[in-house]
Amino acid sequence: MEGRMPLLGDKFPELKVQTTHGVMELPKAYEGKWFVLFSHPADFTPVCTTEFVAFQKRYDEFKKLGCELIGLSIDQVFSHIKWVEWIKDNLNVEIQFPIIADHNGSVANTLGLVHPGKGSNTVRAVYVVDPKGVIRTIIYYPQEIGRNMDEILRVVKTLQISDTGVAVPANWPNNELIGDKVIVPPASDIKTAEERLKSKEWQCYDWWLCYKDLK
Repeated sequence: MEGRMPLLGDKFPELKVQTTHGVMELPKAYEGKWFVLFSHPADFTPVCTTEFVAFQKRYDEFKKLGCELIGLSIDQVFSHIKWVEWIKDNLNVEIQFPIIADHNGSVANTLGLVHPGKGSNTVRAVYVVDPKGVIRTIIYYPQEIGRNMDEILRVVKTLQISDTGVAVPANWPNNELIGDKVIVPPASDIKTAEERLKSKEWQCYDWWLCYKDLK
């Protein structure tokens, strides 16, 4: 992985970071837990402020999934602290998760969070990492568009579901074809394909598109 940004399926790089909750070692600090690391362009900016409020409003839902949140931008820790204070004093929302102060840009460079075509600040990136420290999802948004936190929450939920050996359809749990059901992996041989269509356990559009209730 040396010399390139991490990719899906890679181990999250070992990093020692300064945060609003003190020095942390990633991914060790979240060993055995899922975590979402998300970068934002800068403190004291309007879209980023709406995002932090939105993340905090859903923090309990993330924690119910065994998932932690950690923010990041190329700002000093003093700026983070003051911004968190401002949000609490003016918006009555207390940011309870840590924020990485990547003032020298080393973490951003390691994770590929700065895209020169979009300026020198970090873009709105999202890394979803599983309890084994493996990167499972990477999402990028431009600086001018705030993220949908319900979708990020859905990503964590569906990754956990997919780890049980099924696949998850588009727009789950409101898929246009199968609703809140999940997809059975396609058959890999003729015999299994034929048996699929006779199964009482699953429903099928065809042998390669079968689905079942989520148990």
